[in-house]
Amino acid sequence: MEITFYGVRGSTPCAGESTSRYGGNTASVVLRGEGFEPILLDLGTGLRYFGVDQGAGSQLHAHALVTHLHWDHVQGLPFCQPLLVDGSTLSVYGPDHDGVGFADAFDNLMRPPFFPVTRQDLPGQIVFSTIAEGVHEIAGAKVTALEVPHTDTTFGYRIERDGFSVAYVSDHQQPLDGVSISPSVLELCRGVDVLIHDAQYTPEEFAGKSTWGHCTIDYAVRVAAGAEVGQLVLFHHDPSHDDETLDRLLIGARKTGESCGVHSIVSAYEGLSITLA
Repeated sequence: MEITFYGVRGSTPCAGESTSRYGGNTASVVLRGEGFEPILLDLGTGLRYFGVDQGAGSQLHAHALVTHLHWDHVQGLPFCQPLLVDGSTLSVYGPDHDGVGFADAFDNLMRPPFFPVTRQDLPGQIVFSTIAEGVHEIAGAKVTALEVPHTDTTFGYRIERDGFSVAYVSDHQQPLDGVSISPSVLELCRGVDVLIHDAQYTPEEFAGKSTWGHCTIDYAVRVAAGAEVGQLVLFHHDPSHDDETLDRLLIGARKTGESCGVHSIVSAYEGLSITLA
């Protein structure tokens, strides 16, 4: 299984020389492997670059697990070039929100006057399905979907296939005690080979945004330690964190990890590829 990162930011895209090494696109991660169609984790602005990688005029047959409908996780859909090609197919899965089905909720975002076209206007066949918490078989993988703490209904996902496991907890509200971990998060993350986890804030930033739905880098390390994961990937970087800041935060995270048994920590950047073999 190969994990490739096309967008690693949270909240809003950011561009410029100061973010060129890590990249400025929002949440887009792709799982690929022999014998199964790609599984996309979220549909942020990085999805455009995944589409470019497929080649001009290429069809796409894939599946997408969407955590929630905040802009930074869905804005890339109409800019994924293969979805503008007849014959492409994309099956998209996500939670309902306050009783509104996933497809209807998405359609409320992608329509005039907020956007000039609807998903139905795209030439590719895009099918939306509301999924409930629990275990599902998607693209030949065992997918566990559970709600995780955030500001709105949000899923985290655990994907298991061919003896490997990946957990994706892109947006995670840190508890005010900074210590306790939601049972659902532990269930998703327990013993996975790779945990991709929200790491948006420094402690100083969290103090002013403690109800904004995210967590500190140190809390991400705490979750990784509590779940005894193989590797932690820091993700959903704050748009205000330039490359040098992310370098510094990674050094600090690794020091914290060494003290609590998390010995493999990387910071996600566009183009990062992790192979599980």
